[in-house]
Amino acid sequence: MAKSALLLCPEAPFPAIGGGALRTASLATYLGAHYDLDLIIFREPGMPDPRLAIPAGLARDVQVIDLPAHRKDALNKAGRNLHRLLRNIPPHEDRFREHETTIEAWLGDRRYSFVCLEHFWTSTYAGFFRGRTGRLACDLHNIESHFYASRADTDSAPLSWIWRRFAAANRVREQQRLSDFDTLLMTSPEDAARIDLPNTMVYPNAIPLVPVPEVPKQMAIGFSGNLEFPPNITAVRWFAREVWPELARRFPSLEWRVIGKGAEFVREAVAGLPRVRLTGPVDDAVRELAAVQVAVVPIQSGSGTRLKILEAWAARTAVVSTELGAEGLKAGSAVRLARDPVEFIDVIGRLLTDPVERARLEAAGRCLYEQRFTWPAAWRSLESNGI
Repeated sequence: MAKSALLLCPEAPFPAIGGGALRTASLATYLGAHYDLDLIIFREPGMPDPRLAIPAGLARDVQVIDLPAHRKDALNKAGRNLHRLLRNIPPHEDRFREHETTIEAWLGDRRYSFVCLEHFWTSTYAGFFRGRTGRLACDLHNIESHFYASRADTDSAPLSWIWRRFAAANRVREQQRLSDFDTLLMTSPEDAARIDLPNTMVYPNAIPLVPVPEVPKQMAIGFSGNLEFPPNITAVRWFAREVWPELARRFPSLEWRVIGKGAEFVREAVAGLPRVRLTGPVDDAVRELAAVQVAVVPIQSGSGTRLKILEAWAARTAVVSTELGAEGLKAGSAVRLARDPVEFIDVIGRLLTDPVERARLEAAGRCLYEQRFTWPAAWRSLESNGI
């Protein structure tokens, strides 16, 4: 009898654009090649049918669960988070729970060799699926308690107090739930150490193996990411305020490209600044990054590992990052680190004027990507753990 697997996804894995989708798509592609794969995908209102983007032959069956209307503007987000705060419920968890009746009607009497719940947000379904599988896993894109604690460290009151409350609420839930899984997929050894349980394994973030795009380098630097994601918003605002004005003064022909969907969330932060271009959504972030001289990763908070660095390495583009931005990648000489605005300005300026050093950094990043951070390289960790 063929082995079967189920993947529960709070967001569509295909098209594989953006950090969360890329990680889930990597896992789904592997499982589809080794198991009869079923998918459960939650869909936000107004989004396309996720079944249309799934590669042909990948999944045996797909269940789409439509979520209720949910506005993303700052006022509505604040209202939802206040309501969660009063109930001591972390963000996202309440968005995806309590669909057991719908799922059970679709599943019937199916059992699986392997079931994986994507993101900690869906860990509420662990008990529901425990009786349907011999191996239950949770794929932790982030450590939610660490994610909110890091946001508390970078924001001022009252936000810092709110994030600490959410960090504490997640920490309690992590302690209650994560030991019940047979396997926890972690993005890095650092995240595995934060959980400190014997059921962890490192499944690194990765992107498909792609050739270096054949595009000419332009006098530009780039930041790539989902601009609806709070750590990316904070990073762009910080760079716009602390770094870009001086860089723009020193290099009058330099352009800063902010690449990714959600431009409306950072438009005000860059308004009035010279030579800043918001690209909006792009089909191929690697190609966009291949056209810039330096990819900047001024991340101040967050968890997991940054796929924006992997995309820059795939593009053969030099990377300048905070230490947190490069955490978990063991990047060594493939990334230049900067701790403050002065170092960002200095390191970026030197790379713009030193083509030899820039080429060395480009080659080191591309080599590390090919060795450790392509989908086939990441899949080796699944194989070695019997998945």
